[in-house]
Amino acid sequence: MKNLSPIERENRLAELLTQLMSGTITEGKLLRTLRKEVLGLSQEQYSKLVGISRRTLSDLELDRASPSLALLNASLRPLGLQVGILPRDPSLRRRLFEQRDTVPPSN
Repeated sequence: MKNLSPIERENRLAELLTQLMSGTITEGKLLRTLRKEVLGLSQEQYSKLVGISRRTLSDLELDRASPSLALLNASLRPLGLQVGILPRDPSLRRRLFEQRDTVPPSN
C-alpha cells in the first residue's frame, strides 16, 4: 500500500463516496477499500481500532451483515463518516447530487 498524502486520501474518499452514491459499489466494498487504501490497516488492526471482532468486520465488508446503526457508525468513525439517510433509488440519488452541484449555497 502506498502512503497517500492528505489530499490524495480526501480525493480517494470523494471518488469512492461518489461510486457509493451512484450505486456502483456497496457499503461493504467502500469500507474495505477505505480501510485498506486510505488507512492501510489489516482487518485485525481495524477491528481492534473500532472495537468489533474481525469476523464482524469481514461480514460488514462482504455485505453479509445486518448491523445496527451503532455498529455501522462505530465502524465508519475512523474514516470520518457516519450513517445517513439517502433515497434507495440510484437515479434519484444521482439527481439529488447533481442538483447539489448546481445550486448556489444559501446564506
